[in-house]
Amino acid sequence: MHNYETVFILTPVLSDAQVEEAVKKFEDLLKEKGCEIVAKENWGLKKLAYPIQLKKNGFYTLIEFKGEGTVVADLELAYKRDERVIRYLTTKLDKHAVEYAVTRRTKNRTAKA
Repeated sequence: MHNYETVFILTPVLSDAQVEEAVKKFEDLLKEKGCEIVAKENWGLKKLAYPIQLKKNGFYTLIEFKGEGTVVADLELAYKRDERVIRYLTTKLDKHAVEYAVTRRTKNRTAKA
């Protein structure tokens, strides 16, 4: 099993319930394919660096998971088929990136507390 991190941007015209439903759909897909979800972060509505499909904002979500490499193709196909997703990126994490992700998560938890 490898460590992966996926970030996707949902269209800004969605309600909070619709955003949660879309995120849950992708989480369920990962679990169905036998992946272990390590962490999930909802970054909220953020301004895009440049307009995408005439939209200037989007709902960002990051999911870290462990799984086989074949899962990435299935996940990205689901992103392509979902009209709510305007951009996505999935990367394989090396050991240094995994350590950084753990450090970032613990730092975010202590900053929020």
